[in-house]
Amino acid sequence: MKIEVPNVRVLVVDDDERFRTNAVKILSTLGFAVEGAASGAETLERIMGEEFDVVVLDQKMPGMSGVETLESMRKKGCTAEVIILTGHASVDDAVMGMNLGAADYLLKPVASEQIAEKIITAYERKVDKARKLGK
Repeated sequence: MKIEVPNVRVLVVDDDERFRTNAVKILSTLGFAVEGAASGAETLERIMGEEFDVVVLDQKMPGMSGVETLESMRKKGCTAEVIILTGHASVDDAVMGMNLGAADYLLKPVASEQIAEKIITAYERKVDKARKLGK
């Protein structure tokens, strides 16, 4: 299945190398321009030098959590839409993430088609926001 969404740049952030590598491979096959990052700190470095449309962000990582990473991204002016993934459901984390502007919050394991649909929805949300701001 090839997703017909032009130029959607996605960053997959997860400390689990196997999950991250597989997600990058699968999403690339579906038609996204995908890269991976292993930590919140690496994510913050990457967003300062590159522009991503959507960041798929693991919640539970050593060092900086997904919500902490999202908060730092927003402080740095990053406008990428964020989808938080977690294997450990927490209502508090979900609420904090959504309050910081996360586009969605998904539980692992998640089907590649579901992630793809959420990425497309998040990308469309980003495009709508930019249009409303006249960008």
